[in-house]
Amino acid sequence: MSEINYEKAKEKLVLALDVNTIDEAKELVYDLKDYVGTFKIGLQLFTSQGPEVIKLVHGEGGKIFFDGKFHDIPNTVAKASASLVQHGITFFNVHIIGGSKMLAAAVKQSKDTAKQCGLPAPTILGVTILTSIGQRTLADELGISIDLDEYVGKLAKLAKDSGLAGVVASAADVEKIRKTCGEDFTILCPAIRPSRAVVNDQIRVVTPTDAINKGVDYLVVGRPITEAENRKDAARKIVEEILIAMDNYEKK
Repeated sequence: MSEINYEKAKEKLVLALDVNTIDEAKELVYDLKDYVGTFKIGLQLFTSQGPEVIKLVHGEGGKIFFDGKFHDIPNTVAKASASLVQHGITFFNVHIIGGSKMLAAAVKQSKDTAKQCGLPAPTILGVTILTSIGQRTLADELGISIDLDEYVGKLAKLAKDSGLAGVVASAADVEKIRKTCGEDFTILCPAIRPSRAVVNDQIRVVTPTDAINKGVDYLVVGRPITEAENRKDAARKIVEEILIAMDNYEKK
């Protein structure tokens, strides 16, 4: 296993810091920084600890995916995006159903702020459909009668047309998204579960191997690592699985 290839595989792994306290987050970051490419900070941790957790991850040299799923009027989302840029966020996401004006505002403000601050512009990803939502929920509760796969494709196209760099989507949707948005469109996939792991509350899940085989760029893993008896070993095994899948994918 070459060190270079291992680093490439590690960069694809995004660890979800879905905890409540700075001490819990610190323990995970310290333990797993050598096995993880990016740390995901979501609403659970950020609303509890605020920007302090961003400083923590940066202090250990880690990249950050801010999973805030912005969805508001364009002006509000633009200002929130500017604040994230100043915090040095690598990735963040917005709900595509906020519409093209909101998406374009986030992109423009992020680029403008990054230029003003002398920082790299973050990668902005659009959220298509949450992995907890299936066809029945989409139709019966949200009143959206079109096929879920078709709806995801329409949202992904809207994201690209509005200037976003990619989407957060299920691996099951990758083929459709690639056809619509091209190979250079970034796809980050949540709900990654090793085959030995419990599915818990998410409906559409895949393994790391499945995700890589489908062409996913980044894989978000949480509980299978953070709740493992040996977290380092769990993370290492997932990176190794990603690496093997990458090698096999490239040989096709």
